Amino acid sequence: EAIIPVDIGVHSPKVVHFNEANNEEGLRNLLDLVEELREKEAIRVAAYQQRVSRYYNKRVNPRPLREGNLVLRNAAIVDPTGTRGKLAYNCEGPYKMKKVLRPETFTLETLEGRGIPRA
Repeated sequence: EAIIPVDIGVHSPKVVHFNEANNEEGLRNLLDLVEELREKEAIRVAAYQQRVSRYYNKRVNPRPLREGNLVLRNAAIVDPTGTRGKLAYNCEGPYKMKKVLRPETFTLETLEGRGIPRA
C-alpha cells in the first residue's frame, strides 16, 4: 500500500505530546475514580426510582379487602418449580376470602365453601 510522504513526517498532537509516565499515572487515577463514580450513579438512580414511585403512588387508591370478596390466586405460589408451562394462566380462581388474618393476608375457600390449604 502506498503511503503519502506527508503522512510519514507529520505526527498528530496526540502522538507528539504522549508521555508514558503521565499516561500510566492518569490511568491509575481513573481507576481510583471509577468506584466513586459508580457510587454516585447508584445514589442518583435510587433517588430517581424514589421520585417515580412517589409519583405513581400518589394516584393509587388501595382497595380494602373484606371477607366474602372474590379474588384470584397467583399460580406461581401453587407451582414454585414452574412445571405449569409457558402458556399456562398466571392466576387461578376465583376464590372467596374466608377470613382476613391481617392486612393483605387472608385465608381462601372455593366458591362451594371448601377451604384452601396454605401453599
